[in-house]
Amino acid sequence: MTAAVYVVSIDPQASTVWWANRISDLPFDFSQEHEAPENLKVLQDTGAKVHVIANQKGGVGKTTTTLNLGAVAADVLKDSDQLMHVFIDTPGSLQDENLLLEALKYAHDVIVPMPPEGLAFDPTARTIQKVIEPSGLPFKVVVNNWDPRDGTADLEDTQAYIDAQGWPRTKTVIRRYKVHTRASVEGKVVTQYAKNRVAMEAREDFFRLALELGYGGGA
Repeated sequence: MTAAVYVVSIDPQASTVWWANRISDLPFDFSQEHEAPENLKVLQDTGAKVHVIANQKGGVGKTTTTLNLGAVAADVLKDSDQLMHVFIDTPGSLQDENLLLEALKYAHDVIVPMPPEGLAFDPTARTIQKVIEPSGLPFKVVVNNWDPRDGTADLEDTQAYIDAQGWPRTKTVIRRYKVHTRASVEGKVVTQYAKNRVAMEAREDFFRLALELGYGGGA
């Protein structure tokens, strides 16, 4: 590993791999380790901060969050020749909980993406209460994939639910943009988006999130 940022997937569905294989110029080092999660043990000796992106509900945006936070951190730290941040994409299922538990052994914190929709509430709660909180790791919930065209009701309901549970959440909300959806097909991360207003706003969310979480420097 020679880059400042390393992205690793332990998701057997390998959606991160599918996306990463389409990126012509990866801004970070990358590997798939679901078949040998014990390889994560090497992270203990790197001195890097390890961030696990987790929610046992599928389709909440874990891969998008993982790759784009990795890209943003790599962009800020591009002059560094030392590994500083590791982002781990985890499975979106209960069946692969052992993989998530393995990743948590080496983590410094956990990011929990959660879309503003009722179907995400119970699976997110289970993930936090049954897996993340028992680990003792600091975590934050990130409201993800909110479409401003839908108004603020769902967003506010979701934020109120998170607060009622006593979970810490980020002030930054990741808005829904078609450019994010197309990016996986086109093989791009946010730092490679076209230079236009919409793409700039889409990038801004992830830069703001990385800054809020302290991933833009020495953490």
